[in-house]
Amino acid sequence: TNESALCRMQTCIRALKTVPADHAAPQLYTVVHRRTCSSVTTPRITTHYTIHPRDKDPRWEGVEMERFADEADVVIVGGGPAGLSAAIRLKQLANEQEKELRVCLVEKASQIGAHTLSGACLEPSALIELFPDWKERGAPLHTPVTEDVFSILTEKYRIPVPMLPGLPMNNHGNYIVRLGNFVRWLGEQAEELGVELYPGYAAAEVLFHEDGSVKGIATNDVGIAKDGSPKDVFERGMELHAKVTMFGEGCHGHLAKQLYKQFNLRENCEPQTYAIGLKEVWTIDEKKWRPGRVEHSVGWPLNRNTYGGSFLYHLNEGEPLVALGFVVGLDYTNPYLSPFREFQRWKHHPFVAPTLEGGNRIAYGARALNEGGIQSIPKLTFPGGMLIGCSPGFMNVPKIKGTHTAMKSGMLAAESAFAKITDENLNSETTGLHVPEYAENLKKSWIWKELHAVRNIRPSFHNYFGLYGGMVYTGIFYWVLRGKEPWTLKHCGLDSAQLKPAKDCTPIEYPKPDGKISFDLLSSVALSGTNHEGDQPAHLTLKDDSVPVARNLAIYDGPEQRFCPAGVYEYVPLETGEGMRLQINAQNCVHCKTCDIKDPSQNINWVVPEGSGGPAYNGM
Repeated sequence: TNESALCRMQTCIRALKTVPADHAAPQLYTVVHRRTCSSVTTPRITTHYTIHPRDKDPRWEGVEMERFADEADVVIVGGGPAGLSAAIRLKQLANEQEKELRVCLVEKASQIGAHTLSGACLEPSALIELFPDWKERGAPLHTPVTEDVFSILTEKYRIPVPMLPGLPMNNHGNYIVRLGNFVRWLGEQAEELGVELYPGYAAAEVLFHEDGSVKGIATNDVGIAKDGSPKDVFERGMELHAKVTMFGEGCHGHLAKQLYKQFNLRENCEPQTYAIGLKEVWTIDEKKWRPGRVEHSVGWPLNRNTYGGSFLYHLNEGEPLVALGFVVGLDYTNPYLSPFREFQRWKHHPFVAPTLEGGNRIAYGARALNEGGIQSIPKLTFPGGMLIGCSPGFMNVPKIKGTHTAMKSGMLAAESAFAKITDENLNSETTGLHVPEYAENLKKSWIWKELHAVRNIRPSFHNYFGLYGGMVYTGIFYWVLRGKEPWTLKHCGLDSAQLKPAKDCTPIEYPKPDGKISFDLLSSVALSGTNHEGDQPAHLTLKDDSVPVARNLAIYDGPEQRFCPAGVYEYVPLETGEGMRLQINAQNCVHCKTCDIKDPSQNINWVVPEGSGGPAYNGM
């Protein structure tokens, strides 16, 4: 209703008032401030029970902690392309073979697709396999790519790069989509097949059997006050048990992080490397609208040693819409870099601005993405569970596409799990079923072949010439040899370890937003529809409340206030006037996970807030 939308908006605006002014000078804190920071007692920031256990808190004495449990054959965490494709494939197989199979899917967004954000240029290969009749079913793929443009930008000029057939960026045969709408459509197909979808329920905890295998998940508790105490309306989450649990939480899933440790899944792979993608949707002047046109660029405003680039897609959805965005590799080294403000600056380039002039920005959002490729894929199976989609990371980086590979991984997981679950002669060593066949089948599939061919493109940018060296490498070894070179290049290690101390870096002077083409953070986050219940513990938890000021501010000049695309982190003066403290505006969080990835102290741990909280994207 309009009334509840208004209420939500007011809450959002109230939350946004705490966002720092976007055009403050980059050199915010003096040496004097830094010295006084460490001598002050640290104010308590984190109140979440994952850091301060409830069994040691007298306020929780006598509170009923029993959880209701339900049983399914397969539980899927995450209603994105991978999770929904897995659910659909499971039910297709069950219906074909006339088997009873209960499939439950939980999704933290209030509606399927509301937390989905991507470019997106979709390669339809996996969709055709899942639904050969997708056109008849009304899949929202309205814009076939008609024109492909690739550029290297300098500050004032554009150098066109020919888009040769066979290069990974060639989009012939692909579709420009609003991925949130496509995911919502997948949800409708899943429900028709009998999948039980539970949007608004965040999976907060992995459950284990006594033998150590995964038993299922528990959804989040509700009714906890901001100070960590139980409210009168406190309610325990619910347990969902399954023979197999599939984790498809998207990039840098917080349960997947626990599973990596529990089962040592990253023992034989490289650390994952990431980027942040920021995106806007605009309505533009119809005269400038060219439905089906796809534009990509590299170069300005980033220097040659910062990996990144832009996209601008002309959608054909009945009105003159463009989706545009900017991606920055999170292995950047200068703590003064702000991905959000690089994006705003890029829009003023003489090749980009004319498209937007006279237009109207209608949506904004951001999400981290995996860039590690095949070198960074962890072990995918363990007793009772498996990892699917962007959680383990199947994105084809040079193509900037991961939806088709995510969907296919979900389908392969479903086929492998279905064979195990329905095998009447199966003797399982553990209570939760282990399905190593999924990883074997994935390695035989086109996903592996595709990712192997492009494995060296992203790490080839780590050279003295940066971007230009990487492009030469791609031209020679990918276009000519199709990735058949007998070596595999390594990444540089964890993105969180790449920042240099602030004293060794030059502050970046960003131009002020003009309010027509470029905007401040406050007005941007308002367009994401982000909202969280205000009276709950911040879900951005700190392992140690003293680290932000003592280390991040003192050494790196507080980079979290710049890498966060939603104004969640803000250093403010202490009430005593001596020194600074970190303020966390958790209501603004768009669930991009960048802070958990890039924090140089690895002190931030992102956990799920109460279900339904977060952005309310409409077809992002």
